[in-house]
Amino acid sequence: MSPKAVRTGKFTAGDVVTVDFPGVVGIKRRPAVVVSTPLYHSQRPDVIIGILTSRVEGAAAETDYVLQNWAAAGLRHPSAFRAFLVTMPQASIRVIGRLSDHDWKEVQARLRSAVAAL
Repeated sequence: MSPKAVRTGKFTAGDVVTVDFPGVVGIKRRPAVVVSTPLYHSQRPDVIIGILTSRVEGAAAETDYVLQNWAAAGLRHPSAFRAFLVTMPQASIRVIGRLSDHDWKEVQARLRSAVAAL
């Protein structure tokens, strides 16, 4: 998917999305990566996402990962995955791209380190 292409619905794990994320000062549209499955999406009104941040210098935890192919994923800045998981309503999520196979495998490895059931 090109960086300018945007779609809603039909989410796949590894999709790069933007969401309106509530913060201390207000709502901010920010990037994230879908980590939930099509089965989950078919039975729930929400999507499980992991936050992406452009503050790559702060991504030093073992469960963080600095994306190697961030531009190809539709992101405007170098970015890192943080194993900070939240759920968001499906209707509020826009798909802007997809992680490369390499980056998705690395994110999955961080998720296995962070979540007991994986």
